[in-house]
Amino acid sequence: MATKLPPPKRQKTYHGVPEPETDAPKPSQNIVVQFVSEDDGRSLAPAVNLPANTSREGLEVLLNRLSTQDEDPVPFQFYVALPEGPDTKPGAPTRIVIQKSLEADVLNHSSETFSPEDVFVVHCSPQSVFRVRPATRCSSTLSGHSSPILCASFSPTGNLLATGSGDTHARLWDLNTETPSHVLSGHVGWVLCVEWEALERKLATGGHDGHVRLWDPKTGKPIGEALKGHSKWITSLSWEPIHINSSSPRVASSSKDGTVRVWSTLTRRTEFTLGGHAASVNVVKWGGAGGPKGVLYTASSDRTVRIWDAETGRAMRTLKDHAHWVTTLALNTDFVLRTGPFDHTGKKPTSDEHAKELSKTRYDKLIATTPEILISGSDDHTLFLWSPFGSSGSQKPVARLTGHQRQVSHVAFSPDGRWAASAGWDSSIRVWEGRTGKFVATLRGHVGAVYRLAWSADSRMLISASKDSTLKIWDLKTYKIKTDLPGHTDEVYCVDFVADKVVSGGRDRTVKTLSYTLR
Repeated sequence: MATKLPPPKRQKTYHGVPEPETDAPKPSQNIVVQFVSEDDGRSLAPAVNLPANTSREGLEVLLNRLSTQDEDPVPFQFYVALPEGPDTKPGAPTRIVIQKSLEADVLNHSSETFSPEDVFVVHCSPQSVFRVRPATRCSSTLSGHSSPILCASFSPTGNLLATGSGDTHARLWDLNTETPSHVLSGHVGWVLCVEWEALERKLATGGHDGHVRLWDPKTGKPIGEALKGHSKWITSLSWEPIHINSSSPRVASSSKDGTVRVWSTLTRRTEFTLGGHAASVNVVKWGGAGGPKGVLYTASSDRTVRIWDAETGRAMRTLKDHAHWVTTLALNTDFVLRTGPFDHTGKKPTSDEHAKELSKTRYDKLIATTPEILISGSDDHTLFLWSPFGSSGSQKPVARLTGHQRQVSHVAFSPDGRWAASAGWDSSIRVWEGRTGKFVATLRGHVGAVYRLAWSADSRMLISASKDSTLKIWDLKTYKIKTDLPGHTDEVYCVDFVADKVVSGGRDRTVKTLSYTLR
């Protein structure tokens, strides 16, 4: 007996109309792709012929297979540079980031610059092997300060938080329990800046009373009396890098009185005073280049940036290109100097010497391809990129970064030193290439001045704090808002980002911690 075939399936209908036939996928053209390193432009693999619709993930797998440098797969960001011509408008995009595929992002780009006959030079930027999760909600609101919160800083391990306020107190918070830990009382004016030593053994605070105070974060007790010497308020603080001095690092303070003082934490006395500026010194940074004890970078309202030998206090260079007050500075080594021996692996040093070795290894790895670079931002609406210890050693800037329509309020380098971001009173954020100063993108979304920026440890995200009472997390792959974080009821003055936690403080007198939550 022959087997009976089953009856044909009944055709689906939608309100009596037969189901439309699905279109067959369109054939994709083959293109020639050359992968090159973003750092030095060298070829990472031989040129390959592949379908234009190969996904970004497929390009990543292919490059890891073709490259023999790393055994473990490395995540990459890919982009194609847009050619610059005489008709290129200032502030126009300089690159096309590949998010989906070369076909979708480059061949179909609105500029119509590329055709399938071109050889596509794809610039590859290695990303961190770890990934930071974006904060998605406010996990706690910490009250206690009775005046606006002016500064906030995570400790190098991210376990503790210090905040300074207009109520003359600094406070320590335990982030594991998200509860207050200690109240640091001693200043008789606003606490304007807080700065952690990179081994987390001490905390320095600077106040409107002109005093610098040191604290033991474990007990919340002051370490001796206040360090007195400045005649006006303290504008910023900076610790000596751990890879230079791990046992008893010194601390530098800048002041409205136009001087910078370097304090010994052992003798509690001023080692030397830097008095070359003619107006308020707004920022001091302690870098690791230029000498056995590093160098001090200072920015002033006299329109100059000065570089000093941190061993003798001798003036080394004066950088004079700004036309107005210089209000912000950033180093490409800021992150490794701030975190010292601590990284994403969670390893803890066993001794001061071990901490010094770990810090030195991290610092040397970062400056292996690029020397220590400095960016200065000013009220003249511009920024300058400087490389004072590069191959040329010139006192002239590497690049002038223009585009902001109002004063520049803050500038920050990404932890890997590849990007720099600047915030302005024009409500915008601009992203620049960290090595060359080339413009990359403008991030728009705030409706008030942007006061402060902070990068995630993997350099994939940027968070901004604004006068419009919001925080925004930006995705550096798409240059768009990843998460909008409302919650504050007034201006947000300070923000910091560590692991997957964000902390912010502002005029509403509350500290908000924001963290990643599975939805």
